[in-house]
Amino acid sequence: MAEERSIEHYFSKEPKSRHRINRIECILRGNSYGFFTDSSVFSKDRIDLGTKILIKHMQIKPADIVLDLGCGYGAIGIVAASLAPNGRCYMTDINERAVELSKRNLKLNKIKNAEAFQGDGFEPVDSIMFDVILTNPPIRAGRNIVLSFIKGANSHLKKNGLLYLVVQTKQGAKTIKELIEEVFGNAEYASLKGGFRLIVAKKL
Repeated sequence: MAEERSIEHYFSKEPKSRHRINRIECILRGNSYGFFTDSSVFSKDRIDLGTKILIKHMQIKPADIVLDLGCGYGAIGIVAASLAPNGRCYMTDINERAVELSKRNLKLNKIKNAEAFQGDGFEPVDSIMFDVILTNPPIRAGRNIVLSFIKGANSHLKKNGLLYLVVQTKQGAKTIKELIEEVFGNAEYASLKGGFRLIVAKKL
C-alpha cells in the first residue's frame, strides 16, 4: 500500500515523502544513460515500458524543438535532446522533486541542449512553439488533466508538428485516441505492444 500511495503522489507539486535516491542505468536508442530517481516520482525503480515504447518510436529530427510534457526524472526528454543536437528540448513537470531530478540527470548525461522547468502543464513554456511534443501523461490525475495536455499540445505545435502520447490500453487508450482525433482531426497508433498504445497526431 505504501508503494501505491507513492505512485499516486507523483503528480503532486510538493511531495512530502522521505527521499530515497536511487540510480538506474539503461540502454535507450542504442546509447547508455543513467538516471537518478527518488520517492514520489513516477516509475522510480526502472524505466517503465510505456516510456520505453515512446522513446523507441518517437521521430526526432536533428534541429527539432521538442517538449517532454510531464517529464518525471527526464528519460524521454534527455533521449530526445540527444537525437536533436542542433535543436533544443524543454522539459516540464508539476512535481518539484521530479524537475530537480531532471536537472541533475541532464548534468549526469552531459546534455547541453535541454532544460527543465517546474510548472503546471504548458505554463513554463507557454510562449514556445514545438516541432514535437512527447508525453506519458499522468492518467491517474484524471481525464481533465489529460485533455488539457491534448488541447495544449494542439495550441503549442507548429504546423505539421507531432504529438506522441503513450497510455496503457486498459487505462482508456481508445477513449484518449478519440479525444485526440476530436482536437487534432487525426490520430493513429504508432505502436501496440505490451498492453500500451502509442498514439501520434499531426498538427494540421
